[in-house]
Amino acid sequence: MPQKRSALFERWPRFAARRPWRVLAGAAVVLILSAVLHSAFARSFNDSFGIPGTESQRAITLLSERFERFAGDTALVVVNAPAGIANPSVEARVNELVDELGKLPEVTGVSSPFTAPGSISAGGTTARITVQYGKRAVGLQHSSVQALMTLRQRSSAPGFEVEVGGAVAAVAERPQMGRAEIFGLVAAVIVLLVAFGSVVAMGLPVMTALLALASGLLVVGAGTAFWDIPSFTPEFAAMIGLGVGIDYALLIVTRFREGLARGLSVDDAVVTAQATAGRSVLFAGATVVIAMLGLWAVGIPPIAYVGTAAAVVVALTVAVALLVLPAILSLVGRRVDRWRVPGLPSVSHESETGLGFRLSWAIQRAPVAWLGASLVLMVTLALPVLHMRMGVADQGSDPKSFTSRRAYDLVASGFGPGFNGPVVLAVAINRPAGVAEVEALPGHLRQLPGVALASPPSFNADRTAAVITVIPRSSPQSRETADLVHRLRAVAASRLNPRDADALTAGITAAYIDMGDKISGRMPVFFAAVIGLSFLLLMFVFRSVLVPLKAALMNLLSIAAAYGVLVAVFQWGWLGGVIGVARPGPIESFLPMMLFAVLFGLSMDYEVFLISRIREEYLSSGDTSRSVARGLSLTTRLITAAAAIMVALFLSFALGSERVIKEFGVGLAAAVFLDATVVRLVLVPSLMQLLGDANWWFPSWLDRLLPHIALDQPAGPKPAAGAVPAERE
Repeated sequence: MPQKRSALFERWPRFAARRPWRVLAGAAVVLILSAVLHSAFARSFNDSFGIPGTESQRAITLLSERFERFAGDTALVVVNAPAGIANPSVEARVNELVDELGKLPEVTGVSSPFTAPGSISAGGTTARITVQYGKRAVGLQHSSVQALMTLRQRSSAPGFEVEVGGAVAAVAERPQMGRAEIFGLVAAVIVLLVAFGSVVAMGLPVMTALLALASGLLVVGAGTAFWDIPSFTPEFAAMIGLGVGIDYALLIVTRFREGLARGLSVDDAVVTAQATAGRSVLFAGATVVIAMLGLWAVGIPPIAYVGTAAAVVVALTVAVALLVLPAILSLVGRRVDRWRVPGLPSVSHESETGLGFRLSWAIQRAPVAWLGASLVLMVTLALPVLHMRMGVADQGSDPKSFTSRRAYDLVASGFGPGFNGPVVLAVAINRPAGVAEVEALPGHLRQLPGVALASPPSFNADRTAAVITVIPRSSPQSRETADLVHRLRAVAASRLNPRDADALTAGITAAYIDMGDKISGRMPVFFAAVIGLSFLLLMFVFRSVLVPLKAALMNLLSIAAAYGVLVAVFQWGWLGGVIGVARPGPIESFLPMMLFAVLFGLSMDYEVFLISRIREEYLSSGDTSRSVARGLSLTTRLITAAAAIMVALFLSFALGSERVIKEFGVGLAAAVFLDATVVRLVLVPSLMQLLGDANWWFPSWLDRLLPHIALDQPAGPKPAAGAVPAERE
């Protein structure tokens, strides 16, 4: 009985190969429509990081409703004058600066250091000026933020240093996309040239990845009109999109070149590549998308938006690889191997030569020893994760080239590190009796260990709300400050009658504590959802119970090792200077969860690439040992090249200035490197050798119950006798 032809993997690629210009015209229309949507709807990105249902979010809502003067963000302007702030000439310049700050757009108030208690350092050389804005920093006009930074630059002079810190400064110093992406692309081009040995073949993955990334970022930009998407989303999505886009096209182009080398016609080589590698790309991309969309299970909208943006970009890379790349391959045809680089090997589909085959046989002769050694290495790298401390890295971790970092250092040395991260108690006063309780509260707070200062309450006009500012003795990112926030909440709850008044803790430290608590509560659900769905998909595809179980365990091991590397570099400071980590600090609360989503998906990519080829060989020979060796030989060069591209791209992002992007870059690069080397080249072959035919054990009742999703379905005719092989130059 003839096998039903697949529309996506056989009929479409053949149509695209025969009508390539129609397909490319359709791709151009999609790109133009994406640009139109972006032009019509794109707005500014928003770092509000609202966390529904948490105390810090309720505090923000309270201030917005009852105390608008404190609802916006502040900029902390710091003046340092060695001659002394009280020096008449310096005092005049400070007063002039205060007047100019008050005239800036969207500023609602400015506190003079000469009237606000505690605003001049004990040494008399540093002064703090608080500039209050009517909106959150992310909602300010770009021109308003730039006006502040321009005034800072104009006012600063020798003997009169002016720096700006706080949320508004963070918006002004938000890094722009460009440099990291260029470095990453250059590195990817070099790796592709080495892998393909041909300039034309190298250009195809880069071209398709950029096409998908451009469309994806335009769509994500249009989404800012409807959702508060964090500012690091484009860089994060670009990091993931470039990596998977190049890797997916690399896989298909490799199979296309193999088909030509075996003597297939261009059309048949396109169809064969799509029916084999294309299926792997679809499945691998689906696992990444599922993992990224799984971030919705955590219940933090900004994090879910970042994951959704990455999922959109990945989905578009899969669409371009499956729908557009066949047309490009057909136009390029046998010229895919043109412009070869001297000294580099051309395509080869020989499966019993090369490093992969020899390494596999070496491992299979002593699988227990290789398995033990690789497990020791991975567990050792993962051990630091036991000491991971999640929180928020403050502006003291920024590069010294940032004015926010210089302002942080001036405040820390002049007043104490806690003045860089005040904790705000927003109090809702429900009955008049609550006013007296609120007035007495600062006295109780000052007695707490770790409190440097607790201000008297500031009431709104009708005394239905109040604000108390608490200055910790420790820095915003320290564990002591996090502990203090918990003590403040406990004392406020015990000293206020909830019927009279209710105190809510706000501020960046409180927000990240709430975020960490919410993530910890939802993490088991998230992990179970991502691992469970990926396990089921692998089981559908490979008709095995042990293969997906092994994949899940190996992926968890590589992710744990990546977490360990993050702790060592960013929390302990090991080798931090190499990538520009200004100061050790905690790991951002949301980062482990997001890294898990990305890394689990990317690890599944390599699992699919490797196991699908091993299974192809096993279905032909029935010999597990030989199929593992041949499958590894077939994919070693491909997986190594794909991983090298990923590592180069991710490390290029680690060269940027934003700490959170550095953390993503280092974590992703470490995990991909370990996954593609230790896991895929050593752990998988040794485990599969030990398991033998049990690798493919699958109960018959389960086989009948579950649908079939084949990655190893043969497609396209074999070359006829006397067929002309792919041309050689």
